[in-house]
Amino acid sequence: MDFSLNLLNYFYVSNYTNIIHLISVIVPAFNEVENLKRLLPRLVYLANGHPVEILISLGVCTADYSEVVNNLDHVSLVANGRKGRAKQMNDAVAVSKGDILVFLHADVLPPEHFFEDIIASFSNGFQAGFFSYQFDRESTLLRINASFTKKDGLFTGGGDQCLFLKRSVFEKLHGFDEQQVLMEDFEFFKRMKKNGVRYTIVDNPLTVSARKYEDNSYLRVNLVNLFLVILFKMGLAPSRLKSLHDRFLRLPYQKEAL
Repeated sequence: MDFSLNLLNYFYVSNYTNIIHLISVIVPAFNEVENLKRLLPRLVYLANGHPVEILISLGVCTADYSEVVNNLDHVSLVANGRKGRAKQMNDAVAVSKGDILVFLHADVLPPEHFFEDIIASFSNGFQAGFFSYQFDRESTLLRINASFTKKDGLFTGGGDQCLFLKRSVFEKLHGFDEQQVLMEDFEFFKRMKKNGVRYTIVDNPLTVSARKYEDNSYLRVNLVNLFLVILFKMGLAPSRLKSLHDRFLRLPYQKEAL
């Protein structure tokens, strides 16, 4: 199938009854200037000639993002002053115009054919999807971790995998739960499965930052992640999950810049 032809014809997809006019890429950010300096030019390059808008949802932060978005086509800022990924992503969706929504972390780099893969997933009858990923640092242990993102498993649905879905599905599920101050992505994925949303995992890996592993040990990150996922599935309150997460993991890049 010639995906470029579909893209040039406004992403016409045979499974849809209407033409898709626009893809909205939503990036929640909290003091992520340096990562966005890498991510945004990459997205603009991949979106060249395609109907795409890129929304950076800032929440509450002290960083100046004006230099990041200057002279970049299709990129705009959403600054509603609400901190928290669920709130920031919902705020960006509220002002977005796309028929397809793509949620991407600021410290992730998308691969070649990123948008073509998304459209191909819908063409194949899926309503949503994720990407596999690899880390930006060479490590046998990290390669093992990344290998599990190629197929369904305990950690499927995490934000590093880049959720993409039809806007109609997002609206049907009423967006992200803003009470979920941690693991809002897993909670949304849980509702996706409960509602029978058909999804796929694209084996064209994103490149994900290994900074969490650099600030903590490999064993610590994996044990804490497993612990939190199990507690989430058991129904522990979001505030307790966040408290445990912040107690056990060192994430200096999430501290407010001075």
